[in-house]
Amino acid sequence: MNQPIARKSEQAINEALREWRQGDITLDMGLEFLYIADVSFPLSPASIEAIRSATNSDDSDMRGIAPILDEVPGLVILTQTCDVIRNCRERPYIEVAPLVKSDAQTIEEVRRFKRPAYAYIPATVRDLLVADLDRTMTVEKSIVASWGRTPGWETDEESRDFVQAISRKRSRFAFPNDFVHAIRHLQNRIIEKHHKQSEEGAHLRALREIRIRAAPSWNHDQVKLDWWFIKDYEPQDYTSNWAKWVNSWFALFEQVDRFHTELPIVCALGDITAQDYVESYRLDLDQLSISR
Repeated sequence: MNQPIARKSEQAINEALREWRQGDITLDMGLEFLYIADVSFPLSPASIEAIRSATNSDDSDMRGIAPILDEVPGLVILTQTCDVIRNCRERPYIEVAPLVKSDAQTIEEVRRFKRPAYAYIPATVRDLLVADLDRTMTVEKSIVASWGRTPGWETDEESRDFVQAISRKRSRFAFPNDFVHAIRHLQNRIIEKHHKQSEEGAHLRALREIRIRAAPSWNHDQVKLDWWFIKDYEPQDYTSNWAKWVNSWFALFEQVDRFHTELPIVCALGDITAQDYVESYRLDLDQLSISR
């Protein structure tokens, strides 16, 4: 781990940052995540507590927009490695996200890209910590240079998975409102049954992703929808019966006049063509929302 830099200089900071990579973490004591909140209407637990404490102590400075410091167990580097190691004068900033406590089941879902608001960190699995991608903070490299560094990953595959998690968070497609409305029963069903110890739950957990392609485009008056239910593996402890369950889930999609749906295809990742994959969008059912 890095030793604190007693006398910071441009050279010392650059030397310290050469060890850091995207996905690396710090678990130093006393780490805080900084953001701002509206004192008149605090929303997060940290802002509510900070404003309540200030009110109880008659802190007259807490008014309007206030900075909130939330103590966190760790921070992870989001900035690309090539920018992390650039000269601190040329590129002085680094973007980080906080690590947050979770549970083993949720962490497994994060690892399999089923929770796009989070990123899996192999080095923190034992501590039940994941990266909270909903929150980001910018710090200068002189601060990072004094942190203790823990490698967040060990293999190229783990590095690629972390990059993919960040990419998915930033580039998710906003499905049109009528589609979101039509799929709400399917969304609720999957969320309700995913963790159940049942044949249906086992099939849902075996899914890698659901992808949908609209032709000629989502904005046309008449749209043909192609569906792919891509499985990661066969359901555990139950006989594989994909046709039964996919047809059952598909029946929950409400028919909309402008959507013409094809029967879904069940396949492994290696069975879908590259063209079909890039022309379709991943359906993150726990993140669907009405676009504004």
